[in-house]
Amino acid sequence: MILTVTPNPALDLTWHVDRLLPGETHRVDAGAARAGGKGLNVARVLHAEGHDVLALTTVGGAVGDEFAAELASSGIPHRLVPVTGATRRSIALVDEASGETSVLNERGAALAPHDVDALATSALELGRGADAVAICGSLPDGFGPAELASLVGSLVDAGVPVIVDTSGPGLLAAARAGASALKPNAEELGAATGLDDPAAGARALLDLGAGIVVASLGSEGLMIVSSDAPGEVRARLPRRLHGNATGAGDAAVAAIAAALAETPELAADTAASAEARARLARRATAWSASAVLMPLAGDLSPEHAALELEVVVTTTSTGSAGPSDPEATA
Repeated sequence: MILTVTPNPALDLTWHVDRLLPGETHRVDAGAARAGGKGLNVARVLHAEGHDVLALTTVGGAVGDEFAAELASSGIPHRLVPVTGATRRSIALVDEASGETSVLNERGAALAPHDVDALATSALELGRGADAVAICGSLPDGFGPAELASLVGSLVDAGVPVIVDTSGPGLLAAARAGASALKPNAEELGAATGLDDPAAGARALLDLGAGIVVASLGSEGLMIVSSDAPGEVRARLPRRLHGNATGAGDAAVAAIAAALAETPELAADTAASAEARARLARRATAWSASAVLMPLAGDLSPEHAALELEVVVTTTSTGSAGPSDPEATA
């Protein structure tokens, strides 16, 4: 079983407009409301792909009632932790003309100390029996980097692979706590480490204690670096897809969670682990790309298997300007 933990969930509201014009009034079709937040999106992808998954998150207030009702109707196994503050909302405006998506994320209510204790206790109890745990999304006030690091460290000490997808100080805290995998994008890498080069930023996170770093690089695809193995894996789709990119990173996290559940020693300097990282690079790229084609975050396009065949994967050695082995490029 793969457990996803979402400390700061949201009711995702999505509207599609023919063309988004700032300052103008737009007439649109009815929007969609879905229980969301990064961890919920990860759970949706894993559930749809046939993985045994359990989504753990908080819920509160009137928005939380709508959130809980939609999640119940989705069929995704879940556990809700009631909290004092109201569940936040996230608004996505998809511009069909440009293919760009504008997102308004409410920050979310602070978690009271007893809320934090309830969430952490549930995560530990459920996580100790999991094949992998994915902790995803922004951190609400009350559940900050220290609380995240404590949870990650406890799970790692229990022998459970942990993936963290967050940003800022939380990303650094997760690395120091020994997270098995981190999934930042290039902007988050630069902001957290102060390094402009994504490869250098990823290595900095490994130096802090992370096992592997899977970095999303936008149109350049993604990069995987490992603490135990030299070099890096790069993967990209040789064409650009237009659509709603809000769930692309979550789809990649789902691929990482599935890979770690199958191969806990993903960071190891062995042939089997190297092959597993290359498979992960291909799948994470294809799942991210296929998510862009869907109107709502948390879904994969039926084309994801075909897209996987298009992904170009290149493995390089440290300091190498090209592939370390011609067979490693496909």
